[in-house]
Amino acid sequence: MLIYGHRGARGEAPENTLASFQTCLAAGVQRCELDLHLSKDGQLMVIHDTTLKRTTGRRGKVRHYTAAQLQQMDARHNTVAWPTPCPIPTLEQLFAQCSFSHWQLEVKEASKRRAAEIVYAIEQLSARYQLQDKIVITSSSRTVLRAAHHLAPHLARGLVAEYAWLDPIKTAQRYDCSVLVLKYTLATQKRMARAQQVGLHVSVWTVNEPALMRRLAANGADSLITDFPGLAIASLGNH
Repeated sequence: MLIYGHRGARGEAPENTLASFQTCLAAGVQRCELDLHLSKDGQLMVIHDTTLKRTTGRRGKVRHYTAAQLQQMDARHNTVAWPTPCPIPTLEQLFAQCSFSHWQLEVKEASKRRAAEIVYAIEQLSARYQLQDKIVITSSSRTVLRAAHHLAPHLARGLVAEYAWLDPIKTAQRYDCSVLVLKYTLATQKRMARAQQVGLHVSVWTVNEPALMRRLAANGADSLITDFPGLAIASLGNH
């Protein structure tokens, strides 16, 4: 069972910060999931929301600030206690400082233009750091998956599925995805087996309870995404 740290180690350090990803690595988990938005000056910023309020207490949208401005903001709001400031990092900082063996890069973007811009930025940065075979661009947005398919066909893609009103397996196949990222409520043994039969890697989120971790492992999940990578290691090991 492969383990991915959710936004680093969200349950143990401020999410999507360098401290969080370092905590994940320190726990022995070499794979991570994170979220990306573009800054005003086109830098890939590691932050979940389109707005700054929840994690920094600041007003406005990520895309209205430059990378330099965003890196001056402290992302410790509404999170576990942490003793020192945690700036919003760029993806380049993480690529340079964190030696993960695999990255799930989730893109939340509906705009066709911005989806293309962010996919292009990922393609350029992953090439510069020679990580093309160590990343997968994931999204629930068909706009993002379509942009990735056209603009960076050599990079792996993954569909994030929270609801089953459209068959997530067929949708993943439509965009030539290699990964299906299922919310745990959708991760039935039957659905996971069907996905794997058509060649999809099934990654399940967000899995924080040891009993659920063990059940998903027994039911055949390929990987799980957790806020508590240390707990997952203790419950399952890291293979």
